[in-house]
Amino acid sequence: MLEMPRIISMLTGSELLAKVKELGDASKSDLVRSCGYVSAKKDGSERLNFTAFYEALLDAKGVSLGTDAGVKGRGKGGRKLSYVATVQGNGNLLVGKAYTAMLDLKPGDEFEIKIGRKQIQLIPAGAVGGEED
Repeated sequence: MLEMPRIISMLTGSELLAKVKELGDASKSDLVRSCGYVSAKKDGSERLNFTAFYEALLDAKGVSLGTDAGVKGRGKGGRKLSYVATVQGNGNLLVGKAYTAMLDLKPGDEFEIKIGRKQIQLIPAGAVGGEED
């Protein structure tokens, strides 16, 4: 008969931080196990719940990953959009997924690029408009 692992309640908050500090250089598996983030599989072996452990650790440190993905102006991670784009080292200008999602753009949507004196406009293909600067 398989021996069931000793049940340890999942540590959270300051208790979790103290335990992680106490264990110092322990392996990640030992950290997860020692902090109680273990469950039993159907065959009786243990499953280490790394995701739950790291979420609890982030929460204990006051780091929020955000859960309001549907809020306008926010991506999935809950970070506020800056509405600033930076030219990358290779010369590309990237418009991120959060912005295209706000506009309900789909793969294959096409745009006409209009260049002004100090601006770039993206106009949906076939649309009329765009002011020149």
